Amino acid sequence: MEHFVHGTAEVSGKAKIGASTKIWNNAQVREGAIVGKECIVGKNAYIDTGVKIGKRVKIGNNVSVFKGSVVHDCVFLGPHCCLLNDKVPRSVNPDGGLKGDKDWKISGVTVNEGASIGAGSVLLPGVCVGEWAMVGAGSVVTKDVPDFALVYGNPAVIHGKVDKSGNKV
Repeated sequence: MEHFVHGTAEVSGKAKIGASTKIWNNAQVREGAIVGKECIVGKNAYIDTGVKIGKRVKIGNNVSVFKGSVVHDCVFLGPHCCLLNDKVPRSVNPDGGLKGDKDWKISGVTVNEGASIGAGSVLLPGVCVGEWAMVGAGSVVTKDVPDFALVYGNPAVIHGKVDKSGNKV
């Protein structure tokens, strides 16, 4: 199977979509984005310009993955989570002029292989989530998360370790 794009989804002709990937209702995949094979991009998800998504990634409904982010293989992004990219967001420059593309300082999020990001979580610009780590639902991730760590809260802190199945060890 090549890939499936729902009739209401908007996928740029300049995006690359892997075989057997499914992109659902009202999702948007911008130019230069790469979505690997066997992925699921849920309803209303937003994949920004130049974002790289590995293979077998599940992206829940209403997820936003902003420019500069890299999501490696076998990652789960729970519904309504957000991967941010600007540490000092403003709509205008100090002179009052509307910010343009060249005015943003992009610092994307990296989510490494096998990691799971719980529903409603927010990952601040520049953080890196380690391999097979687990971020609990509703967390605000303000700093890097080690491999196999279980983090949750606001701000998210380490509460233990998990195995590759997600069980606390």
